[in-house]
Formats: sequence, structure tokens, C-alpha cells
Amino acid sequence: MSSRPVLSEDLLERCAQRAAVYDRDNRFFFEDFEELRQAGYLLAAVPQEFGGLGLTLVEICQEQRRLARRSAPTALGLNMHLLATGIAADLWHRGDDSQVWMLEEAARGAVFAYGYSESSNDLEAIYSSSKAQRVDGGYCFFGHRHFGSLTPVWTWLNTYGLDLADPEDPQIVHAVMPRDTAGYRIVETWDTLGMRATSSQDTIIEGAFVADRHVISVRKPGFAGANAFVLTMFGRFEPTIANIYIGLAERALDLAVERIKKKRSVAEMTRSMAYHPEVQHTIADIVIELEGMIAHADRIAEDWTTNVDHGNLWPAKLVAAKYHCVEGAFRAVDLAMDVSGGRGMFKGDELERLYRDARCGRFHPANAMTVHEVVGKAALGILGEAGPRWG
Repeated sequence: MSSRPVLSEDLLERCAQRAAVYDRDNRFFFEDFEELRQAGYLLAAVPQEFGGLGLTLVEICQEQRRLARRSAPTALGLNMHLLATGIAADLWHRGDDSQVWMLEEAARGAVFAYGYSESSNDLEAIYSSSKAQRVDGGYCFFGHRHFGSLTPVWTWLNTYGLDLADPEDPQIVHAVMPRDTAGYRIVETWDTLGMRATSSQDTIIEGAFVADRHVISVRKPGFAGANAFVLTMFGRFEPTIANIYIGLAERALDLAVERIKKKRSVAEMTRSMAYHPEVQHTIADIVIELEGMIAHADRIAEDWTTNVDHGNLWPAKLVAAKYHCVEGAFRAVDLAMDVSGGRGMFKGDELERLYRDARCGRFHPANAMTVHEVVGKAALGILGEAGPRWG
């Protein structure tokens, strides 16, 4: 599998050195962001024809894994920009130039983020509890958004809402809102268990107007209305999220191995705890877990990049890869914590931070309940059928 590394080891090491400070101070990764911008990383998904690096999804997944191994919150925050530009690039490669303007904006230095998460919506992007009201020349949006990664630095915010102008034919409207738009406010709510450096503040949208030229998709709600844009969103999001948590788990293994080799027992052991059979067993479990995660994530990213035709099973394959890797990261970090000893309990210890960051994976879409619904319905051939969601 080809790879064109963008991020130097020196840059990654500097990100690693700053990660603990960002976490402790609950502060956005400004220094990381600026270095990564200077390195051209924000243009990773932008095609070369538009002045970008033109990396494939496979290559971006590899870079995100490398970055997450040093600073998972930095990788997670930047993932939103890489997602928006990656969707635009994929659509353009398939002959859809509706989001070319976003690629051009990115090449000029624009930063894209997402305001999609909302209360009472367990199927983000598929449904919406927010409102989009048709007005002359565009739409006005209303809604309370959570988890707004890149809040301090975005110049464009992806958002969406439900247009009920025709109750018999409701529409989901996806649009991109410039930062200088009137009618929204940012509320600083981000004081969380993990992934603290993302500064994913709430955004309350109170009638913000977005012009038609910045509306990127209008479609029916539900799985039946999941058009090429929505599928591409999941096609780019799920594999990159999977790789972020792989990188986090790999770092947990690094720490566990490093510590075990220095750890000794007074109970008649002459060498380090690396020679304890149960320690070896536990390390083996982490390695085996990672082997499965990496193979799964790599295959899905490769299949998406090479346009493998999985037909109606694509949604199931995408969410399953993310679920597998997030759950695997939980297990890997937990085992690393168990085997490396009590120092991992203390604030300021890197493994303690990884343990907290890993907890956040289950909150990214799709969550465990949705994954099982999508995979089960897809396998049964009923995903996207009309009628009640259940029963």
C-alpha cells in the first residue's frame, strides 16, 4: 500500500511534546495547528489541480494514524477539515463539481469545520432536529450544535437543517456558513473527560442566512435519502476516525512495552517483568487486537480509494470499521493500563491521558446502537426501506 508521508518526525515529536500541556490547560492546539498548516497538511486532501497535495484516503489515513500516535486530539480536530475537503475532492473526481468552490477556498487558506451534532438526533447527517427555512436567495438556519471541532480557527462551518415548507415532502438542507455570518454565537462549553485540545465548543445558530451558492446538498431525510454526498461523508469520516484510534492504541502499546521492560518484581524474579508469562499474554492480546484493527481499517480505506463496488453494503462496511477500531482501542488502552501499573492512575501521566481520550471514540458517529442497526439492516437487505424505523 503506497504512502507519501507529509509530516516529518520532528514535527510529530513537537506535537507529542505539547499534547500534555494542551490537555492540562484545556487549550486548543494553536501551535500544532500553525505548524501543520505551514507543512501543507491542511491541503492534504485537496487535489493537485487546485494547489493541494492530492493525497488519497489511504494516504490520509496513514498520516492521521501517525499524528494520532503523538497527539490524538490534534488529529481529531484536523480531521474535520480533512473530511470537508476530502468529500469535495471525491465528488470532483467523480464528475460532480458542486463543491469545487470549497477546494478553491481551502487552497486560499480557508479552514472548514462541522456543526452537525445535535441533541435528540442519533443519526447525524441522516436526520436533523434543526430547522432550515427557505428565504429569498438561500436558507436561514436554526439549531444548537455540539462538538464543534476547530471552533477557534474555522472560517467555514458545515451545518444542516430540516426544511418543512412542504410537510408532505420534507428536505434535509446541507450548507456551509462563513464565519462572518450574522445570526449565530459560540458558547464555550468544552471542559471534557478527553480530547480536550479540540476545543469543540457549542454553536447556537439563530437564523443565520446561507446563500444558495453555499448550499451543497438538498435531499430527503432518512437512509432512503442518503445520496452520494452523504455516503461520501461517511466514506471519508469512518476510516479516518478508525485510524485516529488505532494511532492512540499504538501509543498505549508503546508506553506499556517501555514501562514493562524497566519494571521488576521482588518476588524471585531476576529479570524485568517482560519475562512474566501473564505480562507476555497481555501484551500479546494488545498486539493481536491491533493487528485486526489495522487490517480492517486499511482494507476499507483501500476499497473506498479504489472504488470497490460494495453496493448497498457500503454503509455497513464503513460504520463497522469505525466501531471495530474504537472498541479495539478501548481494549488495548485498558490492557496497557492494567499491565503497566498504578502510575497510570495519576494526572499528568501519558497513559492516563490516553485512557481518557480513548473514551471519546464511542461518541463519534456512528454510535454502537446505530452501527448494529445499520449493519443488521444492510445484511438483511432492508436498510433504507420506507416505513417506521422499527417494527
